[in-house]
Amino acid sequence: MKYDRKDFSKQPVEKRLKHWKEFYHQMPEEDLRKQGARCMDCGVPFCQSGCPIGNIIPDWNDLVYRNSWQEAIERLHKTNNFPEFTGRICPAPCENACVLAINEPAVTIKNIEVAIIEKSYKEGWVKPLPPKYRTGKKVAVVGSGPAGLACADQLNKAGHTVTVYEKNEALGGLLTLGIPDFKLEKWVVKRRLDRMEQEGVKFKTKAHIGMDISLQELLQKYDAVVLAGGAEQPRDVPIPGRELKGIYFAMDYLTQQNRINMGQHADAQQRISAAGKKVVVLGGGDTGSDCIGTANRQGAALVTNFELMARPAKERPVDNPWPNWAFIERKSTSHEEGCQRDYAIMTKSFSGENGEVKKLHAVRLEFGPKDPATGRSAMKEVPGSEFTVDADLVLLALGFLGPIKKGMIEELGIALDERGNVRTDHDCMTSVEGVFAAGDMRRGQSLVVWAIHEGRATAEGVHRYLMAEVKKAG
Repeated sequence: MKYDRKDFSKQPVEKRLKHWKEFYHQMPEEDLRKQGARCMDCGVPFCQSGCPIGNIIPDWNDLVYRNSWQEAIERLHKTNNFPEFTGRICPAPCENACVLAINEPAVTIKNIEVAIIEKSYKEGWVKPLPPKYRTGKKVAVVGSGPAGLACADQLNKAGHTVTVYEKNEALGGLLTLGIPDFKLEKWVVKRRLDRMEQEGVKFKTKAHIGMDISLQELLQKYDAVVLAGGAEQPRDVPIPGRELKGIYFAMDYLTQQNRINMGQHADAQQRISAAGKKVVVLGGGDTGSDCIGTANRQGAALVTNFELMARPAKERPVDNPWPNWAFIERKSTSHEEGCQRDYAIMTKSFSGENGEVKKLHAVRLEFGPKDPATGRSAMKEVPGSEFTVDADLVLLALGFLGPIKKGMIEELGIALDERGNVRTDHDCMTSVEGVFAAGDMRRGQSLVVWAIHEGRATAEGVHRYLMAEVKKAG
């Protein structure tokens, strides 16, 4: 009641487009304490139900307000292995579920979270805490993204000996190679990886399971294996002109730029650059937004963003009540930096010259009423609405179709669900004894905070399995 919501300040657009670093400025501690004071000590804290990992949000909001920062990080680490990641890149479903958000701007939960962890690192409170004893059980985790890392961290804390296998040259999965530096600088990821290594987790890079090393080999060497390879199969658009040069999947584009930022060289023939080009990004999600921010930093002449679905409402519609995630129109920092956005657009074809894309041909859509059974609206093309835009570079940010099947999934014939994801039981075990799955590989494409939840849940299942084996042996 006393204080208004106040967010972190940002660098002006013209300045932040000249570099690849994060551009938020944390506020003074006194201001953060006031933001913590906005938390209402609700009888039922819906923010916790809105958070996939069940962060005890009111507790650490209050502890910041009371200037008890060290206790705040202890409370935060009870549920969240990586608050420095979620505090930067999570879309904060907790804030959508904040009770204050019914009729006022929500508490700045995400900002307080990242402030707690950064102060804790600065003060030296985040120290390596290796387990006091080892169980003698060995676990291999395949994939070093947030799900794999969270699972490895939990299993290591339980006393198991954990080795993480990563097919790429860098650890961190999408945290390192997918998410742009301006949203998450890579020293932040390395800092946490260093701590995990100090606590006993082992890491192996350039180890492609199912290709370089067979999954069967891991099963013979370890007591349990966790598959956390992500949902890497991108959604394509099989339309005329797709074969033209200049049309790329978003992840190929983003990972290349991240590698360049890490100091790697990109061959001129392989370089995907938006410099001086008219760029069209297909897809209105976070990945599309990352492409927009990257293209603008590369010096694009114009960036256009098309979304297949209809433009969301500015405010919650009646069928999307609090505390559910609000399906409203949102503007990311990348959108602020410059792009033309349009909704209800279907791409019909591409055309070009000398084998390179030059035009995108599209049509406008209209949506009928929602089907009560599916919640979806039938869409149809608007007659006479066809149009064409110039496009020197087209980036496909259309989501993912589950994990890549070739390799470790096909090797042992691991069962899939109806969506093409790895099917598991209540303990997250796959159809193969001793093989578990976590994250996007099991759940499908989702948020980093859901990946952390997945990793923690799978670790519990693995721990129960291993301890049952110990009891049998005893």
